[in-house]
Amino acid sequence: MAHGRIPSLVLVTMLVLVPTSGCLGEDGLDVFPEKKGIPGGLTLACLRDSSFTSLVVEIDHAPGYRPYTSSAELLVERLEQVCEKPGGISVQYSEVNFGQQDSWSAQDVRDRGWDHKDGSPMDGSTLRWQILFPEGTYEDDSVLGVAVDASTMALFGDSIEQADGLLGRPSVEDVENSVIVHEAGHLLGLVNLVYQSPTNHEDPEHPGHSNNDESVMYWAIESTGLRNFITGDLPTEFDADDLADLAGLASGDIAVRDQLWP
Repeated sequence: MAHGRIPSLVLVTMLVLVPTSGCLGEDGLDVFPEKKGIPGGLTLACLRDSSFTSLVVEIDHAPGYRPYTSSAELLVERLEQVCEKPGGISVQYSEVNFGQQDSWSAQDVRDRGWDHKDGSPMDGSTLRWQILFPEGTYEDDSVLGVAVDASTMALFGDSIEQADGLLGRPSVEDVENSVIVHEAGHLLGLVNLVYQSPTNHEDPEHPGHSNNDESVMYWAIESTGLRNFITGDLPTEFDADDLADLAGLASGDIAVRDQLWP
């Protein structure tokens, strides 16, 4: 997945959450004895600074699968909007041989991720996330990214490469930008993964996703069905409802469940 890739046309297929597969690894929606948690299980730790004053995003990528610089920069920008981290939010890269090149399940992502984590997700005053960029595809190869526990997610570059459009819009880089923020949104608990929003903005047919096609949490932002999308820029921002939910969670106005901390 060398990054001299041909631009892509339209993001229509991103993360479609269906009963058996999707951007949330359904086989991982339990709180594990190892304290891996569920997507959203570190929401309060991310949003607040009472214990964790910095956030490190560890990007482990297979050789040739390093993400675009713009993806990491955009992710940090979006996290800085909503996470109180006076010690800063930073990105660390590692090239990794995952020993797996073909199909990945949510459990594979979880296992390989924890095999290669540089540290605990809760390390002193530092919170750590991990993003895998492996070779190969998800078991449902229409899925571009998946969040599998409270601190781990993966983006599948081979599938993202195929999500380009006929006229080079959006580009592969554009698709990757949207998917990385989308998956980060799931680690932050969006939409309704560990809480119930006072606003009706969850798509009933795609739980965990927004019904607003201008939100980066829109249900289609993560599956190769993107080709059915129309033209225009792909969403890369949390919309007003997403931001209101995150603010309510941070302040305590919205009740939250299934937290590994506090």
